[in-house]
Amino acid sequence: MQKRCLSDLTIKNDFMFGAVMINPENCKEFLERALEIEIDRVDVSREKSMVYHPDYKGIRLDVYAKDENNTCYNVEMQMTKKPALGRRSRYYQSQMDMDILLSGREYAELPDSYVIFICDFDPFGERKYRYTFQMQCKESNQTPLEDERRIVFLSTCGENEDEISKALLAFLKFVKADLKESQGDFHDDYVKKLQEFIRHVKESREMEERFMTLEEMLKDERKEGLKEGIKEGTIKAHKRIVSKMLSKGLSDEEIMELCDISLEELENLKNHR
Repeated sequence: MQKRCLSDLTIKNDFMFGAVMINPENCKEFLERALEIEIDRVDVSREKSMVYHPDYKGIRLDVYAKDENNTCYNVEMQMTKKPALGRRSRYYQSQMDMDILLSGREYAELPDSYVIFICDFDPFGERKYRYTFQMQCKESNQTPLEDERRIVFLSTCGENEDEISKALLAFLKFVKADLKESQGDFHDDYVKKLQEFIRHVKESREMEERFMTLEEMLKDERKEGLKEGIKEGTIKAHKRIVSKMLSKGLSDEEIMELCDISLEELENLKNHR
């Protein structure tokens, strides 16, 4: 595999996207464009960022933020279509909820949340720039569940330009662009700001070193069988979460609902704590 350099990256790369979106203003404007909402301010977590984590442990390829109303946002860049993308979004949603519950808050206090995937492909083949999912009653389209969870897939391959804002369209065209195209004029002030931010990242010696360190680390992990490690780690994490929820006095029914697992899966986790 050819070695990548920081100078070769565009915003669709996980590292560059994380480096750009750690800036609250960049993240805020992206969220406003993606969701067509107004936000006063956002706080972006550095502790959960693969770019800024001090010892590179617990790496996340996504961006995690909260706004002034405590609404939570989890954003991930997807360059290639992977299997079970819907289940991946379900996992992210449950992890957001677990983080909040393990901090001592009740499930009735769970805030609104968004999981957002930016896809450099069409995830559902309907040629739309945005797909938004919310829980709703199958028997009645007028009856929402009101669990305040939303999953949004943005696609760079849409064709319905009249159904989204020009602002979102400009951003998605910027994401789709290759290295040379991404340096052109998109006639959009936000994109210009992102281009300038990316230039500063590429000129930073510190960021160059961080990128090289992460590249080497990921290369080593791939050699050691990263997939097996992640699978084992996920099981251990679920065991730890269930153990803490039981210690807090939650019933089996509450744990199954919050973790979205069956009684058999719960019993297996309880028996192997």
